[in-house]
Amino acid sequence: MEGESLGKIKVAVAQLPGAPADAMVAAQQAADAVREAGAQDVRLVVFPEAFLGGYPKGASFGAPVGLRKPEGREAFLRYYRAAVDLDGPEVALLLDACTETGVFAVIGVIERDGGTLYCTALYIDGARGLVGKHRKLMPTAAERLIWGYGDGSTMAAVKADFGTVGAVICWENYMPALRMHMYAQGVLFYCAPTVDDRDSWLPTMQHIAMEGRCFVLTACPRITRAAYPDDHECALGDDPDTVLIRGGSAIIGSLGQVLAGPDYSSTGLICAEVDADDAIRGKFDFDVTGHYARPDVFQLGVDTRARSAVVAGVAE
Repeated sequence: MEGESLGKIKVAVAQLPGAPADAMVAAQQAADAVREAGAQDVRLVVFPEAFLGGYPKGASFGAPVGLRKPEGREAFLRYYRAAVDLDGPEVALLLDACTETGVFAVIGVIERDGGTLYCTALYIDGARGLVGKHRKLMPTAAERLIWGYGDGSTMAAVKADFGTVGAVICWENYMPALRMHMYAQGVLFYCAPTVDDRDSWLPTMQHIAMEGRCFVLTACPRITRAAYPDDHECALGDDPDTVLIRGGSAIIGSLGQVLAGPDYSSTGLICAEVDADDAIRGKFDFDVTGHYARPDVFQLGVDTRARSAVVAGVAE
């Protein structure tokens, strides 16, 4: 019931390498991590962006401005085949682990839908299965070549028995309007799957926690060139020991304090226990969509309708 204390909750972020060329291997990593989390009484675990399907770090897909080279089309074909269908075996493997443990997982996937790929975050509830997804609204830079754009229909947060969970992917976290929409939905656990491993990422997450008076869980993979197949074109070179994405996963408290992480040197689960009531304590002096808002001056309109290129049965 709203207003009741949720008490202390154990949460985790999974800093794992995944397997960019083999979604089933990555899914098994995720399932193992969920079972490990369940054994530690973790209620919520967050995985990185594109964990199933892979983030093609350093690849150009043969697309200099004005040209699409044949080898780029072959690279896209390989990437398309490595993506996942939401009713496929990779997601099913993770669903089984969540059902077995009762853990709620948020995981980044490359979702295959028709001829288009989407960078998507899935919400998997151990009690109810796949309960939602969020497609990245604005792929960043060269990502726009290989991923489609999400629409407003996948921006709904999900209510779990331990609080409301929302997911915002990587540089979407720099979109103030999207953050406001999440805060307005009462997000308690703000999940930020990412591949951004820069030093500037952590203070961004701290700002969001302070702004939303919510707990921020950011998961970034730690992955070397060796995890990618030999035919992966990489602008960062072919040395298998080169760290392409260095991690930096962390858990942030609702007043911006770092509770766990960032870790730039290892893989595994990063856990913390949070007191859900701290979010309400924080809103005593700042509620960005409540008493600290000025709707007489500022208002945000959000279109949450699904957008389809073909709509059957609509008269002119």
